[in-house]
Formats: sequence, C-alpha cells, structure tokens
Amino acid sequence: MTQPTAQQTVPVRALEKPGALSIYDSHHPPAMELIDTCVHCGFCLPTCPTYTLWHEEMDSPRGRIYLMKMAAEGGVARMDEQFVGHFDKCLGCMACVTACPSGVQYGKLIEATRAQIERNHRRPLLDRLFRKLIFSLFPYPKRLRWMMLPLWFYQRSGLRWLMRKSGLLGLLPERLRSMESLLPELSLRMLFAPLPRSGNTQLKPRLRVGVLLGCVQRVFFGDVNAATVRVLEALGCEVVVPPEQGCCGALAAHAGQEPEALEAARRIIEVFERSSVDVIAINSAGCGSNVKEYAHLLRDDPEFAERAKAISAKCRDISEFIAELGFERPVNAVRLKVAYHDSCHLQHAQGIRNQPRQLLNAISGLELIELPEAAICCGSAGIFNLTEPVTARQLADRKAQNIIDSGAQALVSANPGCLLHIASGLKRAGHPMPVFHVIELIDTALGLSTKGTTAK
Repeated sequence: MTQPTAQQTVPVRALEKPGALSIYDSHHPPAMELIDTCVHCGFCLPTCPTYTLWHEEMDSPRGRIYLMKMAAEGGVARMDEQFVGHFDKCLGCMACVTACPSGVQYGKLIEATRAQIERNHRRPLLDRLFRKLIFSLFPYPKRLRWMMLPLWFYQRSGLRWLMRKSGLLGLLPERLRSMESLLPELSLRMLFAPLPRSGNTQLKPRLRVGVLLGCVQRVFFGDVNAATVRVLEALGCEVVVPPEQGCCGALAAHAGQEPEALEAARRIIEVFERSSVDVIAINSAGCGSNVKEYAHLLRDDPEFAERAKAISAKCRDISEFIAELGFERPVNAVRLKVAYHDSCHLQHAQGIRNQPRQLLNAISGLELIELPEAAICCGSAGIFNLTEPVTARQLADRKAQNIIDSGAQALVSANPGCLLHIASGLKRAGHPMPVFHVIELIDTALGLSTKGTTAK
C-alpha cells in the first residue's frame, strides 16, 4: 500500500451533484445534527494521525465529516473504493474529539459511517477474506489460545528464524507480515494459564467488583488480569470474574460490524447482571470505551436499552476506579524510568488522562516521563494495524523513536493493543524494552508481585 497523494483524494467539486439521492440506507446513517456541529475550524488537524502523516484534507476529521455530509446530500454517487478508503484510513482514535472546541461527536459519526459501508459496499475478495479471518479469531479467546500452540512452535523451533533469514517471510502479503511482527514471545504457560480467580476472604468488602477480561488481554496479557484481581482485593473489594463472559464487541463496533457488536453487548450485559456487581472494572481501554457506549449501541432494543444504560453506568477503567477508591502511597519502590503512553480510547474516548499519572506518580522510585506527541495515536487502533499495516507501522515507529529519545527504561500503557504494537516498533528500531500495564506496576508497588521492580 502506498501513501495517499493529492491525485488519490476525492475531488470535492466533482462530487457535487445536486438532487442526487443519499447513498446511505435508512438504518442510522450519520446524523446530520451531529455533522452540522462541525464548523471546519481545523483545530482537529494537528492531532489527527493521518493528517499529520500526509496533510491530505480528506484524510482529516473535518474532511471525512464533509464526505459524510456530501454522501447524505447526494454529492457522492456511490461507495466506491476511493470513498471507502478515506474512512478505512481513519484510526478512530478520537483525538479530534479532545481537540474540538465545538463538541463534535466524531466517534458516533465514524462508527455510523463504517456500519453503512459494511452493509452497502462490497469489498474486494482478499479484503473480505482477511477481515473474516480477523473476526473469526480475535473476538474468541479460546480460538486465539489454541492458535498459540502452532505459533509457539513456530517461534521456538527455529522456523521463525529461518523464515526471516531466508527472506521467505517477505513473500507473504503485507497484512500477514504485520500479524507475524506483532506476536509477543509466547510460552506454554500463557496457553494453559487458568482464568484469574478471586481469593477474597474479607467479611465486609467495600464493593462487589466484576472484572472484564477482554479477548487479546485474556490470552496475551493474562498477568494483567491476575494483577487486576490482586490489587482490587488488596484495596478491600470482593472480586467477581464471570468465567462465561465473552468478547465485549469492541473490535466489531469500531469496524462497523454492527450485528456482531450488538450480539456481544447483549451477552456481556446478561453475564454481569447475573453477577450482581456494584462496579465493572475494565483494564483494556478499547473495551472500556465500548462498554461505556452500550446505551447508545442498544438504543433501539426495547429489551436491552435500559439494561444497557445500567451496565454502562457501572463501568470504570481500572485506573479511574482505583483513583476513586483512594490509593495511598505504597511502601515498595519500583525503581524504573518509564515512558507513559496514553491509549487513545482512554485519553480521548473516555477522557481519562490524569488518573493513570496520579497512580504512577504515587509509586516510590518511579520516574514518569511525558512523551512528545502524546495525543497522536500509536497506530494500533483496534484492527487498524492489521488492515492498514504500512500506515500503522509509520505511526508505531514514530512513537517508538519518541520513547527511545526520552531515555526511558520501560513503556507503560493501559491497552493491550498499544503495548503489542509499540513493542514491535521498538524491536524494529533495535531498542526492545519491557512493557507494562499500569496495574502491573501498582501490583508490584503494593508488594503483591515482583514484576517490574527493575528494568530488564
């Protein structure tokens, strides 16, 4: 894939066809009242990753909103590859939402547009097959876990070394090479690790807290879930980890796969209703932003609309929740110089920026480094690093260089996709370093684990 050029962008004047019909169907097209809140001021441009890379108007938030409006008013003849491409290249990072002085709800607009695209545009065969692979694998932790066995053999047998040394890996399609590069070092312990269980024995817990495990998080970052349970218990909570929970639907919702997102949301609601929890703690920023939007997602469902509101109201990001509970300065030191990366779905979609810093700054011995371009996405963005690997790699390499230049010994973030993606960028730069979730360092500081006490 090549970067867009001026010749590849949609020629605005050529698309103006007064009197033509909207290309959207009648099911929740992008709302005109939301589109019209955009005054095209341009405050979003410096924070948009694709505009930062290419400086193409139609690959900026206001440009995409203008395209949405034109498609609704007859200015776009059909959903062709050129039209769809501008929305596929959007990371959905919501940095524009933070920057916007007019309060444009870009998240609702881009998800509505993507749902329209998935219903009304037929993608090329290879693209359809690749997306089918993604959505048949990643939202299903059991399938993902069993895929790890051949991948573990690939890493440990020397086959990976041979594929890379011989150049055979370069013969694979770009998207498959990207998937391979994102693989962390696998172990059989990860494959057979049990779900974390609560061992709380307190007679009067402060709150009954459910933990959402995530999909990729559950498989590749099981230690993060285990640390979450330990920390919540140490803070006096009764912890509930429903084993029957599945995917929350975040990947599907952010990619326009509305039926799958709705089905996943209904299952999660039913599971946590049965658990009778006071709070649902979420340690994956992408999952958290999605579950908090269940009320909007299920607004048309008479059976689930009110139930979705109740579940969304209980959701807290783990750093947000611990900050609410109160976190006294722990006695155990964590002597590390760490760069903190703001996950987009935490800082922009959920508006949570201060709480992780507050918790990290409370840890003795920890030196927290603020990175330049903190508002710019790392390129992970759900499935973006798989469907748009060239652009995603550019953003990861940019983020990795900022981390390297900072002199950090480790990277800390609050989202599994970010950790995997930036780690791959650091490896490409020849500067691999440990990566931690915020909760893992809190776990260590409370003396519940020894992970992260020193740089490796």
